[in-house]
Amino acid sequence: MIQTPLSSLVAVVVLTSVLTIPTHAKSIMKDGIERIETTSSRIHRMNDTNGYVVSSISEETLSRVSFQHIQESLNYVAGAGVQRGNGQEYLPALRSPVLTGAGGCGGILAAEDGIPLRAAGFCNINELFEAHGEMAQRIEVLKGPVSALYGANAIHGVINVVTPDTTYDDGLAAIDVGSYGFSRLKFRKGKDLGNSGIGINASVTRDTGYRDNEGVDQEKVNLRHRFAWAKSSITTGFTYTHLNQDTAGYIEGFESYKNKALAQSNLNPEAFRKASSMRLWSKYKTQSDGNYALSITPYLRKQSMDFRMHFLPGKPLEENAQQGVGVLSQLNYVLSPTFSIDVGIDAEYTEGELLQYQTGETEGSAFLVETVPVGEHYNYDVNATLVAPFTALTWHQDDWKLSLGARYEQMHYDYTNNMIAGRTRDDGTTCGFGGCRYSRPESAENTFHNFSPKFNASYQYSDQVQFYGGVSRGYRAPQATELYRLQREQQVADLDSVTATNYEVGVKGKTQQGRYVLSLYRMLKENVIYRNSDFFNVNDGETLHQGVELTVNHGLSDKLSLDFAGTYARHTYEHSQLLGEVDIQGNVIDTAPKVQTNTRLRYVFSDAVTSELEWQYVSRYFTDAENLNEYEGHHLLHARIHYALSSKVSLFARINNLLDVNYAERADFTSFSGPRYFPGRPRNVMLSVSLVL
Repeated sequence: MIQTPLSSLVAVVVLTSVLTIPTHAKSIMKDGIERIETTSSRIHRMNDTNGYVVSSISEETLSRVSFQHIQESLNYVAGAGVQRGNGQEYLPALRSPVLTGAGGCGGILAAEDGIPLRAAGFCNINELFEAHGEMAQRIEVLKGPVSALYGANAIHGVINVVTPDTTYDDGLAAIDVGSYGFSRLKFRKGKDLGNSGIGINASVTRDTGYRDNEGVDQEKVNLRHRFAWAKSSITTGFTYTHLNQDTAGYIEGFESYKNKALAQSNLNPEAFRKASSMRLWSKYKTQSDGNYALSITPYLRKQSMDFRMHFLPGKPLEENAQQGVGVLSQLNYVLSPTFSIDVGIDAEYTEGELLQYQTGETEGSAFLVETVPVGEHYNYDVNATLVAPFTALTWHQDDWKLSLGARYEQMHYDYTNNMIAGRTRDDGTTCGFGGCRYSRPESAENTFHNFSPKFNASYQYSDQVQFYGGVSRGYRAPQATELYRLQREQQVADLDSVTATNYEVGVKGKTQQGRYVLSLYRMLKENVIYRNSDFFNVNDGETLHQGVELTVNHGLSDKLSLDFAGTYARHTYEHSQLLGEVDIQGNVIDTAPKVQTNTRLRYVFSDAVTSELEWQYVSRYFTDAENLNEYEGHHLLHARIHYALSSKVSLFARINNLLDVNYAERADFTSFSGPRYFPGRPRNVMLSVSLVL
């Protein structure tokens, strides 16, 4: 259904593959100072001049956890409250309630090696399963609006999976085996050829699952090539992922997750998800002795996904796909010993398509049977073009650092409806009860313009203590599905971009025993998109997000250490909206725990043996916007031990949910089903063997 071939654009990517910056984490410059490249920039820097605080989950931590789902590692980031669904599915949260429904997708930008996993207008709420987090060098998280650098969708922050540079002489082979049929093979190998190198990073996962008729088959691979000369380098990377998942849906009934038979059941054995993704990129980086550094990164991206929408009446099938090309760029130029400037332009062209159809009659009331018909519900193409220049000016003198930046972004959609417009059946006949559930707008074009300023300041109070603060504006244009996937009587979605204004202050520092970061933030979101009581997509919503976050890494003794990440937050509706007889203005947003903490206590028995005990806490939260229903929260304990048999062979043992607590990964409430849950797994174990090659 995609109308414009991409062969010429693919050729552009191949021809410009000499334009890039490597994602190797460290680079030693001529002056001998180590520069670090992080998610907060595309340039190798001696320090972070963009004013972002980056939370990083290290390769050592990722190896120790060997997560079955990326949510397990994101628990280590203060302010992140990702809720696991079934299989590899999840709902994200970062300084936010759990994001779901209309307006939820696209609130957090997900990336691998700095390249967004999805095009700006084509997000998927579960898109992190397309990143190779299982074999990452680290996972970095930026919190709050990061739109000045990343643009649309980075409204609550960025989660960036950084894959290892495998073009050097190192390697790894490992196997994980766990409860409920879980197994994973891992392999990493590289070859350093001097000024060049090649490498592979791969994993294969099989998980038959705890619940009936569920399971995950997943394969991921990263290929990389490096070539360097003088002060320039080119690194080319390729990522491919494939997911074949049999999905278990919600269980229903108040606290049904406490009943082991119900928790293990699957009311949706027909549900599935099949997805594949491919990304090809090439990064060119060059620099002078100190005046400038340049990176340019063209990329090609392609995805497709089929899944059964088991949560909707009639359980339709959705088939969606997208393919496109883009480029990221950044130039850092040193104007004087105290001033530097960053400029760049990002551009992207994407062709997307979506088909939703139903093969069997809807079950249920006469209203549902009549208004949710057999046949095609939606069938459309969307071509999207994004252009975004940005700049930032940084002043750094003595103990002060100030940064002022801005980004302008234009997003243009060209939408083609491949069906009869309106709320009819696919053959043009009308449904009873006033019309069919699904409504298709006429073909159209929509353009959105956004401007995102940002100001940051930091003061180095001493060698151990730094104060920082800033104000920033984030945004995201409406997603294609919010504009063109309408319901009931809505024929046009007259939507504006969602915007957010964020204020933040904090302190970070070092002690003799460790380090800490304390942050306070207040963010007001306007033009929030939601579906109203008439089932229209509208964006006159307003929400307020306030919180305090604390991260501590502290050595209690030579053998005992403590890691803590916690947040206290309040997320509220600020607009007036009647749900039933309740005006939700001032209510706490549903699925927004006030308190979430993660505490890890690590004890080193010897050079060869290390143990860890983890306590995860999620407080009580409301499951509906009316604040009439709630989930009681939970405490979980996990235990791990690592035994290094030699410098090359390691054994790991892990017990998750040590006390065998009955809990819900996600709790929800709807007027149709009442309370519903994704139950958490009972006590389960994993054993691993890792060999350094």
